[in-house]
Amino acid sequence: MSQHSPFEAAFARHAAGALQEAETAYRSILAQDPSHVEALHYLGILLHQAGKRDEGEPLVLQALALDPGHAVRHNDYGNLLSAEGDHAPAAAAFRRSLELNPADANVWNNYGSALHRLGQVAEAESAYRQALERLPDFVPALRNLSALLTELGHDDEASLLACRAFVQPPLEGKPYRMLGIACYRLGLLDQAAGFYRLWLQEEPDNPVARHHLAACSGESVPTRASDAFVTAVFDEMAETFDAKLVGSLSYRGPAIVADLLAALPAPDGTLDVLDGGCGTGLCASVLAPYARRLTGVDLSPGMIAKAAARGLYQELAAAELTEYLQRHPAAFDLVVVADTLIYFGDLSDILAALARALRPGGHCAFTVEAAREGETVVLGPSGRFRHALDHVLEALDRAGFSVQSSHSVTLRQEFCQPENGFALLARREQR
Repeated sequence: MSQHSPFEAAFARHAAGALQEAETAYRSILAQDPSHVEALHYLGILLHQAGKRDEGEPLVLQALALDPGHAVRHNDYGNLLSAEGDHAPAAAAFRRSLELNPADANVWNNYGSALHRLGQVAEAESAYRQALERLPDFVPALRNLSALLTELGHDDEASLLACRAFVQPPLEGKPYRMLGIACYRLGLLDQAAGFYRLWLQEEPDNPVARHHLAACSGESVPTRASDAFVTAVFDEMAETFDAKLVGSLSYRGPAIVADLLAALPAPDGTLDVLDGGCGTGLCASVLAPYARRLTGVDLSPGMIAKAAARGLYQELAAAELTEYLQRHPAAFDLVVVADTLIYFGDLSDILAALARALRPGGHCAFTVEAAREGETVVLGPSGRFRHALDHVLEALDRAGFSVQSSHSVTLRQEFCQPENGFALLARREQR
């Protein structure tokens, strides 16, 4: 049976949280050997933990004086000082620890944290990066550097670092949905699909889990997003939709629509106008000057409630857009579908329904996300469909439209990067 030294036994009690027993044991060791460096150091740490800094700090300093070449003790002293808000001496203690052992990622992170609190931002950033050079997946340094970069407005790298931190073990208690989003942000689509698959196993009827699994795995891709998915996502987002889309994501839908409609005769309030997929009604102020009657349609009752609060619509309906259009033949002079066709893969039915709902000579203005090179139609890992322009133009022609204008646009930001798309104005011809 192994025998523990008195110090090892005292430290084990300390580590187990039996502070009173540990203190008694440390003092017993020091009664026999007042220069026992480890007992001095850890008794000082223990007393500090117990709120007795005036007793504890001199013991830590005594241990450092007896053995100044021990990197861990300098780091412990820095942590003691940091806990009291003494960041300048804490930084000095961490710096001394790093002089003795520059390979310790934890101390680099501690040093960065002290510098950050002192307002030495560039030096703190360098220290955090030193930590990550030594231990790339070190969660405290990932989080701290992410927070610092957010303060500096470097949101792209900050979000990557935050996602890297989030996907590190342990994963228990972390929602599969958020793990999937983080992996998608990092470009780890197989891992994202794995988390969405686990989420779907937990909630077999969850339409959001099913849709994002298809988006990240390429399996069982629907021809359009299901009604259940759209309703669930946008009902959940209704309260924060405007602030997030316009503020955080720099959504440009209303401005893009205004630019498209500038090609039409000046608005005189004589048209029957449909805002298809109206959401909270962000485009309503652009469309109202054209409208004798402005109608909004959206699948999400939560969004419809927000749109109603604007007071600009004469009619609002919670309905699926294709079905609504099919039920209203030749009812509109202008239909605007901003940021809605991104939830349709196959455009044939929706464009045919648009043509049916427009009067001859009526116009449709809409946006789509741009497909990547070599793609025609694809459900991206974002959960939105992307379309090649040639494919959209062919679908418009088949539906009986002539294109009046078509140009590339930036629709919004996606993970701090521009999301590119196309804005089109088409006229329904009489055939």
